[in-house]
Amino acid sequence: MKQPLTPREIVSELDKYIIGQKDAKRSVAIALRNRWRRQQIPEPLRDEIAPKNIIMIGPTGVGKTEIARRLAKLAQAPFLKIEASKFTEVGYVGRDVESMIRDLTDLAVNMVKAEESQKVRRKAEEIAEERLLDLLLPAGGRGQKSTEEQRNTRDKLRKMLHAGKLDEKYVEIEVTDRSLPIVEVLTASGMEEVDINIREMFGNLFPKKKKKRKVKVPEALQILSQEEAQKLIDMDNVIKQAIERVEQSGIIFLDEIDKIAGREKSFGPDVSREGVQRDLLPIVEGTTVTTKYGMVRTDHILFIAAGAFHVSKPSDLIPELQGRFPIRVELEPLGKEELVRILTEPENALIKQYTALMETESVKLEFKEDAIHEIAEMAAMINERTENIGARRLYTIMEKLLDEISFDAPDMSGKTMVIDAKYVREKLKDFVEDEDLSRYIL
Repeated sequence: MKQPLTPREIVSELDKYIIGQKDAKRSVAIALRNRWRRQQIPEPLRDEIAPKNIIMIGPTGVGKTEIARRLAKLAQAPFLKIEASKFTEVGYVGRDVESMIRDLTDLAVNMVKAEESQKVRRKAEEIAEERLLDLLLPAGGRGQKSTEEQRNTRDKLRKMLHAGKLDEKYVEIEVTDRSLPIVEVLTASGMEEVDINIREMFGNLFPKKKKKRKVKVPEALQILSQEEAQKLIDMDNVIKQAIERVEQSGIIFLDEIDKIAGREKSFGPDVSREGVQRDLLPIVEGTTVTTKYGMVRTDHILFIAAGAFHVSKPSDLIPELQGRFPIRVELEPLGKEELVRILTEPENALIKQYTALMETESVKLEFKEDAIHEIAEMAAMINERTENIGARRLYTIMEKLLDEISFDAPDMSGKTMVIDAKYVREKLKDFVEDEDLSRYIL
């Protein structure tokens, strides 16, 4: 097993993609490390140790979602991001809260399946190659060719296949026809689940239909490899591993938790806010959810909740739910300095992205230092004057700034475009000066 990362290593990995927010990174790093620590503890006590769920408080566009997403990637854990406002009490229109556990389990099954496919890939490719050679070289009639001759011809074909000389040749292969009638059943809760199970039931009742397809050799090889990989994978083992992964290392990111935090006594849509919290409570506390793969316990899933909390505050959540999120972290709003760093430092920095996009058209973008500072200053200023949408404002500004270059790029092949502060001011003059900024705001 790969040595797990220490909290310090986790923070330094997160630093590659997220600027600032030291406290939030520390909290999630400790939460992730604690999962590994829990696994090292002997059985009776291990089950008693509950994950320390986190609430991230901060405006939009400061990195809350990104921290959770990168964390899941580091942990190679099943990760689901979902808006809390999507849920309603059972009986109202919306999804029931248990559906997030079913979605997380689906993700985990696909994740483990992909890993297992990778393990059997070589073997599957070898078998698929033999099947393809059988198609290219059907066994001759009795007495027509000796076994030795057939072997030689097969070896020649194999060499041609490896050299890519058969890439344009077509072969006829049999594939399973997966089309099934769509059956939808509406129930009070878990509509998707019933729908899937009925489809699977029908799928097993009717014999699998085969249909013939004429495809080029490389595609045939790919289809046959996938078919063989499916045969080599032990699905029972995949499901067992996936459920274990969800239960022991699943992460659910509950965004917009503040939208269900209103506790004021009123009628109308607010009635269901506290109801949603009460529905969420057993899942966060630990319960067993029925999925199409079997029962899944939620006791040790890590929940990271996030919200801007402009109108409500975390103390507006029902006390039982507050108690299940012991760690509170406040994220800082982004100023000009942070925006400059966001534009240049992360591995997926916006300036790197746009430079790479233009390079595909053989146009070189050269951003001067003063241009980067000017972009950051404008973003900070617009965030102050209107809605503060954090780093997302940079996307709006960069699109506006490079609009002309992006449009004309195919006709500018081989050119170098130098972007300095003067160019930025010129292109964004109307954008910043216009009093009716709202029509530019995303």
